[in-house]
Amino acid sequence: MKVDGTHYRSIWLNDDGWSVGVIEQTKLPHTFETIRLASLEDAAHAIRAMLIRGAPLIGATAAYGMAMAMRADPSDVSLAAAYETLHRTRPTAINLRWALDGMRQALQPLAPAERAAAAYAKAAAICDEDVAINHAIGTHGLTLIRGIAQVKPTGPVNILTHCNAGWLATVDWGTALAPIYMAHDAGIPVHVWVDETRPRNQGAGLTAWELGRHGVPHTVIVDNAGGHLMQHGMVDMCIVGTDRTTADGDVCNKIGTYLKALAAHDNAVPFYVALPGPTIDWTISDGLTEIPIEERDPTEVTRIWGATDAGEVVPMRVTPAGSPAANYGFDVTPARLVTGLVTERGVCPASREGLVSLYPEMRRAAAE
Repeated sequence: MKVDGTHYRSIWLNDDGWSVGVIEQTKLPHTFETIRLASLEDAAHAIRAMLIRGAPLIGATAAYGMAMAMRADPSDVSLAAAYETLHRTRPTAINLRWALDGMRQALQPLAPAERAAAAYAKAAAICDEDVAINHAIGTHGLTLIRGIAQVKPTGPVNILTHCNAGWLATVDWGTALAPIYMAHDAGIPVHVWVDETRPRNQGAGLTAWELGRHGVPHTVIVDNAGGHLMQHGMVDMCIVGTDRTTADGDVCNKIGTYLKALAAHDNAVPFYVALPGPTIDWTISDGLTEIPIEERDPTEVTRIWGATDAGEVVPMRVTPAGSPAANYGFDVTPARLVTGLVTERGVCPASREGLVSLYPEMRRAAAE
């Protein structure tokens, strides 16, 4: 995607051929900065501190973290340590484990002297695959938006999204936002309701920034406004991303997604989830009991970052001093509330049968 006319991926190999560049997302939307990751520790910190975030981008960053570890020390001990260090950074996003498993599987059989080059090649392939997957998700989701536009008598297609599932959360294009970008580029009138997504404001700070840079009409709303908009016919469809989807179609996404799905169900608004195949966890079926929900630092709830009129970005406390806070990062939306899953292979019902129809090679794994 483009930022002020310049094309960016969210992660790239620097000109030195071994370090990695990323967009420092905690600085957005007030400042656009890129940073250099030059070690396993840099990659782990970027993931843990959410300098980068979004399940696909977490996986891609972890892959390059493994590559930098192999450049520094390609031994078996280093490979195992790098895997464990990166695996511990974020517990919920399944892409992290998927990318690390793929890297380890590719590197373990090789002689240590061959591992660094192979690791960088594999990491690059993971990034390129993510771009292709997200482009395909956009194509399939575009069909849904076009279908609504064709039957709507007037006005744009009003789409509600939650958190950030755009190109900043992936390597390029995004998941939930990819169909929106394609619809806008195709001349289909669209308007996006952007949930602010407290406590970290990924919607207000990242999704709104992305959409604005691309020229997509949008409006930022407080998280609790979505139900009101649906009650008054102001939302034509919802589309969100996911960090992990079970084999039965339960969806784990940023906290607050479940409430939007409930409101959509009560008001007969289609609720779609856009996901790449690597975010499907075929080893679990019940999202409520089997997906670990990350609990983050309570100060993300008690404080908020913002820019003063003078342009200084500062933290502000929004709760009384001493009041405790809980910070659950994700919730699980049961499959029964999901209208359809939008994948790189097409759109399917949120069910084991629906997923297997698109991923028949996983039929045996899904049956176990």
